Amino acid sequence: MKASLSWLNEYTPVKLDPVKLVQALTMVGLEVDSVTDRFLHLKTVLAGQILEVKPHPKADRLTLCLVDIGQARIQVVCGAPNVISGILAPVALPGTLLDGETPLEKSTIRGEVSEGMLCSEKELGLGPDGSGILILSQGLTPGMPLTEALNLSDYTLDVDLTPNRPDCLSIIGIAREIAAAQKTLLTLPEIGCAELPDSAIKAKTSVTIQAPDHCPRYAARIIENITVAPSPYWLQDRLLSVGLRPINNIVDITNYVMMETGQPLHAFDFDLLSENRIVVRTAFQGETFQTLDNKDHTLADDMLMICDGQRPVAIAGVMGGLNSEIKGNTRRVLLESACFSPTSVRKTAKRLGINTDASHRFERGVDPEGTVFAMNRAALMMAEVCSGTLVEGFIDAHPGKKQIKAIELGIADTNRILGTSIHGDAAQTLLESIGFQVSMKTPDKMEVLPPSFRVDIHRPIDLMEEIARLYGYDHIPTTFPRISPQSMKPETHRLWRNRIKTLMTGLGFSEAVNYSFVESRTSDFLNLPLKDVRRKSVKILNPLSEDQTEMRTMVLPGLLKNMHRNLSQQVNDLKLFEIAKVFINHDPLDLPEEIEVLTGLWTGSRNPPSWHDHRTLCDFYDMKGAVEGLFSALHLTRAGFKKIPKEDCVYIRPGYSATIEIGQRVVGLMGELHPSVLKNYSLKQTAYIFEINLGALYPLIPETTEAILLPKYPWVQRDFTLIVDQQLESLEILENILRLKEPLVETVHLFDMFEGKQIPPGKKSISFRIRYRSENRTLADEEINSVHKAIADKIISTFNAALPT
Repeated sequence: MKASLSWLNEYTPVKLDPVKLVQALTMVGLEVDSVTDRFLHLKTVLAGQILEVKPHPKADRLTLCLVDIGQARIQVVCGAPNVISGILAPVALPGTLLDGETPLEKSTIRGEVSEGMLCSEKELGLGPDGSGILILSQGLTPGMPLTEALNLSDYTLDVDLTPNRPDCLSIIGIAREIAAAQKTLLTLPEIGCAELPDSAIKAKTSVTIQAPDHCPRYAARIIENITVAPSPYWLQDRLLSVGLRPINNIVDITNYVMMETGQPLHAFDFDLLSENRIVVRTAFQGETFQTLDNKDHTLADDMLMICDGQRPVAIAGVMGGLNSEIKGNTRRVLLESACFSPTSVRKTAKRLGINTDASHRFERGVDPEGTVFAMNRAALMMAEVCSGTLVEGFIDAHPGKKQIKAIELGIADTNRILGTSIHGDAAQTLLESIGFQVSMKTPDKMEVLPPSFRVDIHRPIDLMEEIARLYGYDHIPTTFPRISPQSMKPETHRLWRNRIKTLMTGLGFSEAVNYSFVESRTSDFLNLPLKDVRRKSVKILNPLSEDQTEMRTMVLPGLLKNMHRNLSQQVNDLKLFEIAKVFINHDPLDLPEEIEVLTGLWTGSRNPPSWHDHRTLCDFYDMKGAVEGLFSALHLTRAGFKKIPKEDCVYIRPGYSATIEIGQRVVGLMGELHPSVLKNYSLKQTAYIFEINLGALYPLIPETTEAILLPKYPWVQRDFTLIVDQQLESLEILENILRLKEPLVETVHLFDMFEGKQIPPGKKSISFRIRYRSENRTLADEEINSVHKAIADKIISTFNAALPT
């Protein structure tokens, strides 16, 4: 919200200098982003005395002027008819931004050098007269800056408002805050037509509100015999001072009053309204409408429209239509001043992609009692500026009138929460300074009636906030919370989470952080069955965009989008992980289940590029090794991997996937992405992923670790090779060996597997290596051979295996 000091001075005298004013506004909650001098661009415009005027040798209508600018004498080519020797006039030097964009340059005009420009008041933005140069007072010194000569200074404040302060989206609103800070009076513009009868206007038009939930109030007036023309200079200057472009006197007046009061207005060409009446209704589904910016919009049935007797003429609170636009031949105007539902306007503006000054104010809430005041203010200005005639009376349809409720506030409670010692009369004075009505019921209790323009005040705590900011946050003493000397034990899960992040980074993965929202097609992209619990997502009622319509039930989609984005930037080698919560909506009437999940993704090279190593693509076992490395660092020693049946592989490739188990408990899965998933996400290279349920993993992580002495005696290794069924998993054999609980067995691992012509069909050869060691003696070969044979025989018997021939 922009406000110029000259405009603010119309309602309260601004006594503070700009620096102190900015500080005062910031301390009451109105942060000022910037302060600019409207006339800063005129610093390079000087008062120059014209010493000599002679005709241009090559142009009849131009003259050559010798101008004294104090430190030098320059030649200026001028075409103004009133230039004569001896007068003082403003001279714009090279570099001056007269139009705000293009700097003035030294030029050659018809062969003669012009080192500046003699300016009219219109060219300087100081008035409407552009017929000749501006003649200055003779008492000025040549070379004096024009801003100093004419005492030109008007600062514009750019105030950054929070959404709960729509009352300050107006010059009067900001002036009210300044008056409260300075303890000066606020003077509002006077209007004298609020009590006119409405019989005359009812004979000419009517207003019907068919959607009172969307439009609780709609007021209208008619002005006849108006003349559409450019606005007078003072009106244009006011709009320019706050960054608005003048259009014509009718539109400029509606914008002026909107900036002044915060109430958006709209003017219709009354003669273009079918049946000369207004109907406020919601749109028909699929109805089309062309707005003032020449764009066509398709409407939904919950969008509020302003219509005449046959068709829509404006999108309520957002933008008017071309079919009722004010034009040069407009003679009668219907002036609209309404109060629309903030939710209705916000949804409509967002869905149509339209953002206007009017919608910005309606979305935050306008003063429901200020509609008639603003309308009458604008109507009187139109009658004066546009030479119009007011039709007697006005229409005020008000089906949704609500009574403002008084709020009871306790002084002791206020001081307790704020940490202050403010007396009741002081609190009353502070609230009354910004328009609140206060009556003291007891020395400790007051009843406060908020003004209608403060649509954000509903509770006692809101009043306490008002008292705090008006009292001054810098006047509230600083206190510190009482801290117990007892230290709290850190949350175990948080410690493990941070530990896992550190370990994953050490394994070469980069952490990703994605939104918790995904698009509705995510479950389809991942081929999830219709009955899969991960299809039970939480829908977002007011999504930020089409690809953020529901809360995620898996972390994987975010990483896949990260992969797509990186591949599009030629980053083909990627190792990512993310720890985040997913949300399963088991019961729509209850809160969703929140599950913390660790998900990793690996695509591209196995190792970073290097001169001594050829590029090798990562595979299933690389990702398996990363998971094993993580578990090893967490001291999880009973981790295993089991093949996932083909029918359960929905988003991972069958035969290249496995469940992740610790002991007998499944904590996740890993594998290669399914080709159809790669296609759905437009990924041109494969990737390997893992998912681990951290809620299931955390309880399995040992809180303490045990240390053992280094072995004193050497180990002995023995191998054996078996021919087994092709579908048998090596993990089953490993687990079976460990379940024998042979005390001399230290480790067992698979070191070779072979399938080929030498092996019978449907079979495979697998080789295991067992390390034996005793804690108290050196093992003899005879003893080891006996134990090893017993283990091999047991495995052969259990799995119907055979020895190679």
